[in-house]
Formats: sequence, C-alpha cells, structure tokens
Amino acid sequence: MRVTPVIARFPHVTRYAAGVILAAVAALVGVSAQPASATPPGIPSKATAQSQLNALTVAAQGSTNGYSRDLFPHWITISGSCNTREQVLKRDGTSVVVDSSCSATSGRWYSPYDGATWTAASDVDIDHVVPLAEAWRSGANSWTTSRRQSFANDLTRPQLIAVTDNVNQSKGDQDPSTWQPPLTSYRCTYSKMWITVKYSWSLTLQSSERSALQSMLNTCSS
Repeated sequence: MRVTPVIARFPHVTRYAAGVILAAVAALVGVSAQPASATPPGIPSKATAQSQLNALTVAAQGSTNGYSRDLFPHWITISGSCNTREQVLKRDGTSVVVDSSCSATSGRWYSPYDGATWTAASDVDIDHVVPLAEAWRSGANSWTTSRRQSFANDLTRPQLIAVTDNVNQSKGDQDPSTWQPPLTSYRCTYSKMWITVKYSWSLTLQSSERSALQSMLNTCSS
C-alpha cells in the first residue's frame, strides 16, 4: 500500500494528512498500523521518570551562540555499511528491506507522534527526542565534540525515534513547554523519554519545561 496514489487522487491533501488516511485504510483492510516490536530502548517507568525529573537541575535556558549541527556529528557508521539513521529505520519499522548499502527499499513505519503510517523511508525522519540545539542550550555547549557525537547517535537510550518528517520539522528545536506530540495519548511516553535523556546526559531544564514535563508525566498510569 502506497501513499502516492492517495495524493494523486486528492492533490489538495498534504503528505501528512495522507499518512493519517493511510493509517485508517490500513486498519480497515487488516494491515497492521502498529509499530514494530522494537521501540526506543530505556524508556523508564513513571516512578523512575519522576525521580529523574526531581533530580534534574532547573536553570535559565542558555544561548544558541556558537551552535551548529556540525558540532554534533551524525549520522555515523554503526555496523557494516549501516549508519545510525538506517539502524533506527530498521529498528522502528515493520518488514523493512534494505539494499546492499543498508538503505531501506521497502517497509512500513508507524509514527507514534501523530498516528500516521508511511511506506516510504523518505517520508520518515529520525527525531532527536531532545533536539541538538536544545541540548546545546542545556549544557552540551561545554562538551567535547566526541561527547556530542555520542549524544547525537545515542542508540542505548530513547533519544532517537522514527516519525513523520513534517511533524519532526514542526517540532524543530522546541522543548515540551512549546511543543508536544499531536497524538495526546503518546505524551506520557514522550515525557518519560525526554526526562531520562536529559537525566542520563546531565543536561539542565528550564522552569517552564519542567512544569510541562510534570503535567505530561501526570497522565501516565505506569
């Protein structure tokens, strides 16, 4: 099932809306629109996330002076010819087929941020849950390039996730005080991912960000 015919028949429909339509159609015809069993690792329980949030340092947001994405080298080779993006596409997708260079040639990707499903890897971005610029403003400006590279390619914590490209672009470098996943049912999980990444990397957070995270965490049942 492809997104392209939907757009061709209804040219006024955006790729984002088409993805939502595709997810609904997939459910009707019995095609699973659920994510693969593999999800970002290390998502904590509500209790653990609360403890981590309580331990984080609240500070005024730093400046983006001197910031550049080039200071967070990515994507790096992880295994064989596969880089970090390709690893996440394989991890988060369903029935993913790759070519000899590890590029995904087919598969299905469910975006938990908005509930859309995509069948072309080009429609999927790998989101840095805590954006690189946000990390810079929160303490990464003082890191070595090697540490920033490790942060930008972190596969051991819930820092990288495959999502709809348009949604990732709308998020930009915002923190949860100004941006949260459109799918409200995912905000609990998103808050736990954000909190544990900031905690694991000893990054600070601002007061409004902490308040937003607490409100999101309060919606979690576990």
